[in-house]
Amino acid sequence: MRPAGIRRHVLSSFASLASAVPLFRPGTSLPGSSAPLLGAPPVDGPGPGALAPGARAATGQLRRTLGTSVVEGMFAEVFTACAGATVLTAWAIALQLGPFLVGVMTALPFFAQFVQFPAAWLTSTFGHRRVALTSVCLSRLVMLPLAVLPWLGLSFHSQQVLLLAVAGASALLGVVGNNAWVAWMGELVPRSVRGRFFGRRTALTTLAGTLASLTAGLLMDRLRAPAGVGLGLPLLALGACAMGVVTTLLMAAQHDPAPPGTTPRLELKGALIPLKDPLARRVLHYQVAWNAAVGVSAPFFALHSLQNLKMTFVIMALHAAAVAGMRILTAPLWGRVIDKVGAQPVLMACSLGISVIPVLWLLPSAGTLWPLLFDVVLAGALWSGHGLAIFALPLAVAPRKGRPFYLAAFATAGGLAYSAAAAVGGAIAAALPAQFVLGNHVWVNLHVLFVLSSVARLGAGLLAARVPEPGARPVQSVGALVSRLLPRLRPAPALAEARTADTER
Repeated sequence: MRPAGIRRHVLSSFASLASAVPLFRPGTSLPGSSAPLLGAPPVDGPGPGALAPGARAATGQLRRTLGTSVVEGMFAEVFTACAGATVLTAWAIALQLGPFLVGVMTALPFFAQFVQFPAAWLTSTFGHRRVALTSVCLSRLVMLPLAVLPWLGLSFHSQQVLLLAVAGASALLGVVGNNAWVAWMGELVPRSVRGRFFGRRTALTTLAGTLASLTAGLLMDRLRAPAGVGLGLPLLALGACAMGVVTTLLMAAQHDPAPPGTTPRLELKGALIPLKDPLARRVLHYQVAWNAAVGVSAPFFALHSLQNLKMTFVIMALHAAAVAGMRILTAPLWGRVIDKVGAQPVLMACSLGISVIPVLWLLPSAGTLWPLLFDVVLAGALWSGHGLAIFALPLAVAPRKGRPFYLAAFATAGGLAYSAAAAVGGAIAAALPAQFVLGNHVWVNLHVLFVLSSVARLGAGLLAARVPEPGARPVQSVGALVSRLLPRLRPAPALAEARTADTER
């Protein structure tokens, strides 16, 4: 392949990753799940070319807006480093929430997916830019009470309640803001440059997020208090609020090519259409099973790393950066595999492979962290392929008419399943002793959740055999999966028909 072709392929893979349906947000077990990888519109969504000539932005204005969007995304990653899952877990440990409340708190962004349908209505009614600016700004400024928490004079219980309230409000407003921002970018970024733009934006925001996470880790390690909140966490909350102001100003500098009143409003009765579609129901079944299997353990990897493995925040940041780097490196390879054999075989293969990852976390201990190198390789590579495949299949199933409701249904079902499983996982961990002896080995309560998640992911991976891929030939068994993924096997002619059929939907 020529260098230019390689660059195009890498950028298209970046764009596909960026366009993934936002089912996964926090958690170190879900690499590459930060804002720049969840914020892009579907690749066949509307673009400025679909607007009337009088509504098209001038070329200079468009370039300025896109450049500002990249800078805004980099500052948004700094916010994530100051108020993301790892920092919230540190808050939970400082306020002694316990496993159950930790599971509930970290599952709030998933539970908040139930507002996807109202968010879509708000976006279509009041306009992309207006809703995005308001919701995103509030979702970041809501961290302000945590910045002054040690000086509010609240009781210990009231501090715990305030932390949960802030996390919940930020999650709800974040879903509304992301919905509006995705629609805004879908109107703004032309199809002809979408791959290049989101490829560059993703690379730069990932770099900024990695550096910000390392800095936040150093700050928390240096200012960690023996007991209580200390000074590092309030400083990070204050930094998150500052980034909220900066990102709001940068977003306000970007124009909207489709102001309020120029786009058709959504009819809420269309929300029931995905439930009546047999193909969509199969995707829903898989996503409910998969998100439940992931949710029972994912919120507790950070807790396990801090409490049981005694990892510093810097080591956790380095681990997350290594996983994200592996994900980006393997994305072009998975893109070529999907082009050859289809998305469904890749989804099934990665789902089955990911089922092994929680078991790997049984191996490391406080003085032996090297087994996590296997987690870096497997998690980064397999979640990369899974993200590309789970992006492709819902878009193939959902027709263009009513697609926002299809995607909202998929996100809502997956989010609610994840949050419910996380709450159940927290309850199980709280009911078990912190440590127990089994087979002459000392285990911790979170190890039980990892084993349960591994078994459940295996079952969900087998359920992927029933996930449809319109116009293609999905695999129905592990043997067929191995045959389809053999490198010598030529791509099926039906794949070309599948792409043609999808473009006509």
